[in-house]
Amino acid sequence: MGQLEDMCLFIRIVEAGSITKAAEQLDIAKSAASRRLKELETRLNTQLISRTTRNSTLTDAGRQYYEQARNILSDVDILNEEIGGTKAHIEGTLKMTAPLSFGLMHLSDLIDSYARQHPNLAFELDFSDRHVDLVEEGYELGIRIGELKDSSYQARRLTKIRYVLCASPSYIEQAGMPTSLDELQQHTFLQYGLAKQSSLLLTDNQGQQHKLSTTSNLKANNGDFLVKMAEKGHGIAFIPTFIAYEALLDKALVPLMTDYELPPINAYAVYPKNRYVSQRCRFFIDFVIERIGDNPYWDKCLHEAGVLSFFD
Repeated sequence: MGQLEDMCLFIRIVEAGSITKAAEQLDIAKSAASRRLKELETRLNTQLISRTTRNSTLTDAGRQYYEQARNILSDVDILNEEIGGTKAHIEGTLKMTAPLSFGLMHLSDLIDSYARQHPNLAFELDFSDRHVDLVEEGYELGIRIGELKDSSYQARRLTKIRYVLCASPSYIEQAGMPTSLDELQQHTFLQYGLAKQSSLLLTDNQGQQHKLSTTSNLKANNGDFLVKMAEKGHGIAFIPTFIAYEALLDKALVPLMTDYELPPINAYAVYPKNRYVSQRCRFFIDFVIERIGDNPYWDKCLHEAGVLSFFD
């Protein structure tokens, strides 16, 4: 192993918090990781990590080596980009996590295209709605939708996530088309999430906000399921357009209360703060932003079909 590989290993040990976790994330034996760390310290003639039976802490030299090693690896990436171009140097394994519905519906084509451009790159993907600790579990990148609460992450905004109120034609025929907020509040809703209480925030064309409490007979933590239940006439869904757009285009669902604006949220690419960000990660984030943009294709389809107007 060369010095750059040893730097990468040392950085992973520091960021994972232990040799054991770093070895698991790199899929190597703990003994091999420990041996390489010891060889690095011997070569540098200094102790980088103070190890006891209970914990490990960076020495002053280790802290200095960590910071400068991160800078060196970043400079190496930049140099490779300038001299050899980017394509030939996108390699390794990009380990990332994304929400289940968003990942299945909208990342497969992106990853297919990116992988074809960079055949030396491997992917390790976790599509789920559980909260993933990127550092603890060794993920390089996560896609998060909604408010970011963890200050230990850095974030880049990917796109805007818009919502729609919608129901099936059969439900509207049975329960009636709501034309006012009072009428809307009398309807049955399909609730995303398992909270005891739920509410809607709508903004009228005068800019005034209205908060409505909703009643839900069916709650679930998966948007695809709620779309299917809405199609079967079980109530009104308050759902992201990236999940509902196909059902809306097929007229299996009908948008409701379109004179009111529903507050959008954002999708972000997140990665651990102060961690060396690899070239494969940085370029993939750029690739997603370029391909999706602030007016994503699912919303453009709805706009062009005259189903919903987001860009007026």
